[in-house]
Amino acid sequence: MTEDIRVRYAPSPTGHLHIGNARTAIFNWLFARHYNGQFIIRIEDTDLARNIADGEKSQLENLAWLGLDWDESPEKPGAYGPYRQSERNAQGIYQPFIDDLLAKGLAYKSYKTSEQLAAEREAQQAAKQAPHYVYEYEGLTDAEREAKYAEFEAQGLKPVIRFRVPEEKIYAWDDIVKGHIEIGAKEIGGDWVIQKADGMPTYNFAVVVDDHLMKISHVLRGDDHVSNTPKQMMIFEALGWDVPKFGHMALIINGETGKKLSKRDENVLQFVEQYKALGYQPQAMVNFIGLLGWSPKGEDEIFSLEEFTQMFDEKRLSKANAKFDQKKLEWINNQWMRRDLDQVMPQLIQELVNADLISAADATAKRDWLTQVIKVAGVEGISYTREIVDLVRRPFFELSDMTDEMVDYLTSDDGRQVFAAWEKAYTDLPESATAEDYMAVIREIQSTLEIKGRNLWNPIRIATTHEVQGPNLPEMLVVLEKDKVLATMADVKAKYLA
Repeated sequence: MTEDIRVRYAPSPTGHLHIGNARTAIFNWLFARHYNGQFIIRIEDTDLARNIADGEKSQLENLAWLGLDWDESPEKPGAYGPYRQSERNAQGIYQPFIDDLLAKGLAYKSYKTSEQLAAEREAQQAAKQAPHYVYEYEGLTDAEREAKYAEFEAQGLKPVIRFRVPEEKIYAWDDIVKGHIEIGAKEIGGDWVIQKADGMPTYNFAVVVDDHLMKISHVLRGDDHVSNTPKQMMIFEALGWDVPKFGHMALIINGETGKKLSKRDENVLQFVEQYKALGYQPQAMVNFIGLLGWSPKGEDEIFSLEEFTQMFDEKRLSKANAKFDQKKLEWINNQWMRRDLDQVMPQLIQELVNADLISAADATAKRDWLTQVIKVAGVEGISYTREIVDLVRRPFFELSDMTDEMVDYLTSDDGRQVFAAWEKAYTDLPESATAEDYMAVIREIQSTLEIKGRNLWNPIRIATTHEVQGPNLPEMLVVLEKDKVLATMADVKAKYLA
């Protein structure tokens, strides 16, 4: 592309960073960086009643955690600020354009009350008509309409400003993702509000003014915005501005239900910070999200943000709905953890501190030992770092209760022989014994007693760990502290083999 690329991610601070919004941000960022363009963050906070505390902070912090940067934002202002719509409104940026449309007769003041609007909708439903706004000044001259304005004002009514929809017009564009789209103005539902009674511009008006003044060249967003596009094109054209190129990305659907991924679907974690809290890696999250509705060439599925940037091609954005597959996300995160295990290790150790398995001071002092424990426990099989807690809890920090099955293994004739032989051999081995040393001793017991399989291994496991299964036993014995193992064996002997 030879034109200057300027794209934006424009979240509302009405909630935390959702997977769908994260995808919008990532694809816009990739589009900008691939073509050496500009990536702008603009906060669309005009819905003051729904804004939440720290909503903006959550968006920016989680985007940064994912590895995204930006060229302009509220904290990094450029030449086209302010970058919050509330501040832009306070500076009066939108009002001149509202006034211009009013002066041209392309917009008008509407004083209909909520009760009147509700009555109209009920009448339309009764008549089996599609919901639409009924223009109240039909057939009036400009002077007669102005007289009506004065009459309503005298009653103390506050108007909204509505855009006069040219009902016979067809709005068409070549969508970057979906191809050619045409929507008739009659499908819009009639004249729509561009400024609320409190003076705040509506989304579909403010976004046009902002995109024009900020010189946005391309608008990549979710498929649910397709219905907004004709309204926005109306404003661009009414104000004599060039329309940016639109691209509407496929919906993200629940891979199990096939339904649109809804924030109300509590069966799926949908916010980036939830995955961050569980110990998912930012590289894995970007990797997974980047494959939701975009396909690379070839069979590889593990990509860094840098690799995505180099290979990004907007032509490979899919028209088909993207399936949110939790198992695939877990697999991708596992791949990234295994790739960067040394880098992830401090996070894994911190999980043990957070779970109160070990103090922060002891974690620092015993870092090498904890690293061994984590590796022996089978860290390469977990999906995210928090899973390490249950993986190492027993037997490295706590012991399970003895079950009847365990007692049966220990108190059988084979179990008693194996325990006696193992107790002597383990006690005689030095603390520096290797996994090979432990294995050699166990093989010797097997040969001497002619006992094998579970009748050999289970009594040893139970006596040392209170478990009948788990990681490779010789490797576990290397990292288990010998004094604790001896104490466990003495307790087992006193309770069950005396």
